[in-house]
Amino acid sequence: MSWQENSERRLRVNYTKYALKDNEELKSLLASSDDLFVVACNKCFKEFETVNEPDCDTFVQLASEQGRKITGTVKVDFLCNKLLTEKKLKDMIPEGTKNVAVISCGLGIQTVAELEEVPVLAAANTLNYTGNHGMALTEKTCGACAQCYLNLTGGICPVVDCSKGLLNGQCGGAKDGKCEVDPKKDCAWEKIYQRLEKQGRQKEFLEEPVQLRDYSRVDVKAISEYVKKIRDVRLSGYNGGVHPEENKELAENLPLKKFPEPETVVIPLSMHVGKPAVPVVKAGDTVKLGQKIAEADGFVSSNIHSSVSGTVVAVEPRKHPNRGMVESIVIRSDGKNTTDESVRPNKPLEELSPEAIVDIVKEKGITGMGGAGFPTFIKLKPGKPIDTVLLNGCECEPYLTADHRVLLEYADDVIYGLKAIMKAVDAPKGIIVIEDNKPDAIALLQSRTEGIDNIEVRTVRTKYPQGAEKTLIKNVLKRLVPSGGLPADVGTVVDNVSTAVAISDAIQKGMPLVERAVSVTGEHIANPGNYMVKIGTSVKALIDYCGGITGEDVTVKMGGPMMGFPLTDEEVPVIKGTNGVIAIDTDHTKEEECIKCGRCVDVCPMELAPLNFAKYVKEGNAQALLDNHIRDCFECGCCQYICSSKIPLVERIRTGKKMIMEVK
Repeated sequence: MSWQENSERRLRVNYTKYALKDNEELKSLLASSDDLFVVACNKCFKEFETVNEPDCDTFVQLASEQGRKITGTVKVDFLCNKLLTEKKLKDMIPEGTKNVAVISCGLGIQTVAELEEVPVLAAANTLNYTGNHGMALTEKTCGACAQCYLNLTGGICPVVDCSKGLLNGQCGGAKDGKCEVDPKKDCAWEKIYQRLEKQGRQKEFLEEPVQLRDYSRVDVKAISEYVKKIRDVRLSGYNGGVHPEENKELAENLPLKKFPEPETVVIPLSMHVGKPAVPVVKAGDTVKLGQKIAEADGFVSSNIHSSVSGTVVAVEPRKHPNRGMVESIVIRSDGKNTTDESVRPNKPLEELSPEAIVDIVKEKGITGMGGAGFPTFIKLKPGKPIDTVLLNGCECEPYLTADHRVLLEYADDVIYGLKAIMKAVDAPKGIIVIEDNKPDAIALLQSRTEGIDNIEVRTVRTKYPQGAEKTLIKNVLKRLVPSGGLPADVGTVVDNVSTAVAISDAIQKGMPLVERAVSVTGEHIANPGNYMVKIGTSVKALIDYCGGITGEDVTVKMGGPMMGFPLTDEEVPVIKGTNGVIAIDTDHTKEEECIKCGRCVDVCPMELAPLNFAKYVKEGNAQALLDNHIRDCFECGCCQYICSSKIPLVERIRTGKKMIMEVK
């Protein structure tokens, strides 16, 4: 490591943000306070292995020496993260507690003060450092003045909350509780008076001597500007998320084209969640387009159909995009696309029962086409009342544009498929959810659904991973899927827009899922494009048709850059869940030790602490992984994207999940 890198690391590590007030000030504080519960923040920006903060013990010892009763203590990571802190402190502070002493920077103190009814005392001063103090998602800001006034003001900071930074009371210019400098902002001093009155501390404040601020301690403005800039964006709809460069301009305006007929298709028997399908054909058999060639094996499995007409060459293990060698059916196309007799239109949707719709979806082998590949018929039999179907048209992964093109070019099929899903689950309402970076698709779907009372087009802000089931439900319906639960637990079903088109084809044409929309894109694809591609087509054939890969040191991924997986061999097939193939620069960033910056906690949409997963995997602590809800992680990659130390957190999390399975 170079000297410069070492210097930068020293700036990032041991980035202490606060220190205990001096003994005399603490004694003065304790003189009028008893029955204390102590909350200490495990400092951030430091070596992660250090977990026991000495400040808490020092304060408790001093309080005991002053004859004060301590009702309990707790040490919390990232205290300024209100969402997580509220969960941790709930039901933790015992009855009889009259004061809560907080050892933290100003952000943590303000956060706890807002959550607790009893007086919250600042036992520490925030130190003056340049840089970002506290988590990006905190709703609080701190001027890092190193002379904390929060004890006097009920945990509301007059330095940053008051537009004039007044320390001794309001200016008198507020109107209807709003600041005269910024009429959109509540008067900080009115809030302070209200909180002090609620705690019975107004008289105490009014008897305090006049406060003088030491302006030689320069305020840190970086955090205020940073938080103001990103807070609304980060907190929009759901906790966390990131905003990677979209790079959709490479292919978003390129219409879907029919990809040329492949000479040979390799169709894996495992393209879905659950057990592999069982082949019902053998080498030498002649097959037709849409013919069933493998049957579902058990409840969580899926039928598979031929995407071409021709001859079965082999049933043998072949390379799968991400599952190693998988039993596959290899078919040589005759180029005729002779359709199987089973491919015929069904009754009109109005005449189909919910059970009939489910049977069609099951028979035609339709699986989730947003990436996960869960058998769709299972979603359509939730066993619980469903009031809303969400159709996911967000396509939040960078680069990918296939679903965008599906919305534009198959709008009527999208709507038909949604109606079929709604009827199957007896849902009175359907919502097509589209990110605001697709205004053309939004306008088109709004015009096509005009007059359909029970279908709505909902625009959401562009943010990754907006399209994940649980984040979509939380954002659109304001419902929280419980840990380990499913969307049906909160009365909803979520499907992808391409899945809706596949359902439309299955009902109206009788065609199974044998082709799908795929984006072939990235800076290193010579001629990016969007194509309707037959299942089993070689990824190499796709890339070659688009002019091949340009440049050197390129990584090819199936899917997007966030959740897609690298391909070590391009001679693998397009499967039902393949929404894109991208060619991008290889990342050679070197992994370093965790510095506990907290950014991964900041951006996690599931409100988890990914840094802990990496730590517990390293320790081999499977129980701690379970206790910290690792199974709730859906591996969106936000933590890895934002990580200061470039730790491959998704890889660690996958390892952790395997550890749990082995223990069980």
